[in-house]
Amino acid sequence: MESLKTAGAIRPLDYQFARFLQEMGGEPLTVLAGALVSHELASGNVCLPLKDINTRSLFSVESESLQALEHLITSSNWQDELSASRLVSDGSENSPPAPLVLNRNRLYLYRYWQYEHLVSEHLRNKGARTADSATVKTILDRLFQRDYTLLFKQLQAATDLQATVIKWLDIVKPDSLDWQTIQQTIGNARSGNDLAPLDQLIPDHTCLNWQKVAAALAATQSFSVISGGPGTGKTTTVTRLLAMLVELEQLSSGKAPVIRLVAPTGKAAARLTESIGGALEQLNCSEAVRNNIPGEAGTLHRLLGVIPNSTEFRHHQDNPLHLDILVVDEASMVDLPMMTRLLSALPDDARIILLGDRDQLASVDAGSVLGDICAAAGNTYSETQQKRLQQLTGYDLSTERPPTNASIHDCFCLLQKSYRFDASSGIGQLAASVNAGQIRETKAVWEAGFSDIRRHLLNDSGYQTMLQLCVDQYRPYLQAIKNDQSAREILSVFNRFRLLCALREGACGVEGLNLEIRNALARHRLIERETLWYPGRPVLITRNDHGLGLYNGDIGITLADEDDRLRVAFQLPDGSLKSLLPSRLPEHETVFAMTIHKSQGSEFAHTAMVLPDKINPVLTRELVYTGITRARQELDIFTTEVVFNQSVSRPTQRSSGLKERLLA
Repeated sequence: MESLKTAGAIRPLDYQFARFLQEMGGEPLTVLAGALVSHELASGNVCLPLKDINTRSLFSVESESLQALEHLITSSNWQDELSASRLVSDGSENSPPAPLVLNRNRLYLYRYWQYEHLVSEHLRNKGARTADSATVKTILDRLFQRDYTLLFKQLQAATDLQATVIKWLDIVKPDSLDWQTIQQTIGNARSGNDLAPLDQLIPDHTCLNWQKVAAALAATQSFSVISGGPGTGKTTTVTRLLAMLVELEQLSSGKAPVIRLVAPTGKAAARLTESIGGALEQLNCSEAVRNNIPGEAGTLHRLLGVIPNSTEFRHHQDNPLHLDILVVDEASMVDLPMMTRLLSALPDDARIILLGDRDQLASVDAGSVLGDICAAAGNTYSETQQKRLQQLTGYDLSTERPPTNASIHDCFCLLQKSYRFDASSGIGQLAASVNAGQIRETKAVWEAGFSDIRRHLLNDSGYQTMLQLCVDQYRPYLQAIKNDQSAREILSVFNRFRLLCALREGACGVEGLNLEIRNALARHRLIERETLWYPGRPVLITRNDHGLGLYNGDIGITLADEDDRLRVAFQLPDGSLKSLLPSRLPEHETVFAMTIHKSQGSEFAHTAMVLPDKINPVLTRELVYTGITRARQELDIFTTEVVFNQSVSRPTQRSSGLKERLLA
């Protein structure tokens, strides 16, 4: 173990855990296995599959002292020897407690085995819900009523009437329709109301609106997951879904359900608050229903109730949350320990709805909970659920049967249509090809001449181009400061653009680029050169401070107050502003550039992304996809072709047993 630590093959924390096992009388193989499974957590792996144990995959360092372990690793029967150790349990109720658990050929630290077990049990115990089908269908039809006024406007500018109708009415069976009569109806229309005959000409069974399916699914389940890429309408869907659930509860009990909206970070909560606010205005429902849908989202930590100087929360299994419906946005960012705490704190009869993009980066800490749930669910429904959803939506949802009878298959809906990106969007096309790992298609997207995406070769010239881009894009918010615009306006202008990095260190990392961008802005006399604090300095909070109400990921701008003192202004999730002296801030850093990980939960009108000039273990398909999908309107990528292609070719693979448990 000493040699492994010295060589950098394991962390000091892994070494200390191995020493602990050794002091408890652990056999050499058990001690080594304990160090390895502890080390796997640093890579986000919940467990260590025994089939993956070999010197090539586990030790990325060269050392003569490590060669002595080769015989131990290759000659041992890991399954038998670990099973025989008193420091390893099988996780069953009758098994005595032990620091390690060997279950289904996967080795866990006991705590993480327990987390995985509890999450799977909570989800498997969340059963189906019953509701009057006719009532649900009536509400759904109203909430998802065809917007013929919008369609009429789209048709006025359309060059291809049939394609426009197919797109806006979500038609999936166009060949079964009478297009001659449909086009006559459109030609005779003078307003959106004149398109009402399309209800009969284009019946529901020829269409498929996945947003409506997702809402119907949530009506049938206590636990549901809605996943989709950027612009697929996750927030619109959940807002209508909540309106349906409020109306159903009011009809059945005369009361409105208690609803809470949360996200993992303050920035993600602020975005959810903004999106929900816009969607609420568009709802086709009564004011009584609308007023019972919260317009503000909070953070997971605030929901659970942080206890100062403790890792525990106020709400847990013995003191559950007071709510009926919980919506968790950006669920891909929630790690296994936090998901365990959240599910444990839910009342038994509460509904929980997870929203997120299953293809984004997994959580920073161990686990890929949303990804595992989506992988287990697949894209198929049981025969009973298919019939139920067809009855509620009118859509033909006939698919092949799922491979197991697990209830998880009936809890998931993938939103498959982007309303933000269409065939003319390079961002959407690039995101799709990267997400599929298609190098050839990705190259074709770059060569297609889209106006919203630009690729720059990362060399000396490209690096200077990147710095000049940052100067040009950050100039407007610095000019807004000089024009004495409000803090809210300045924050809004600043958040239109961001440079995203894969790494923290190095010339292409956050630390190096924040310094280079600052120097470039100073050369252009846009900011002060010498001082640490200056008007316009943007800062990113890197550690939660529950007392101040600031959280990891929050972004503020340094501004001078009426007395010419510098204060840092933050916009909170509820839209209010908080201004603090720099000396009062929790841990923070300058944020002209930020990591792609930190950007999760945020979007920018214009995004620039830089990948290092050499391949690095952090470069994966999910990282590149996440960076691309932060952009709403424009995207610049600084990279080399080799690094970009290798990154896209490397999907993240985290070891976990959650998918298998959910399918059991």
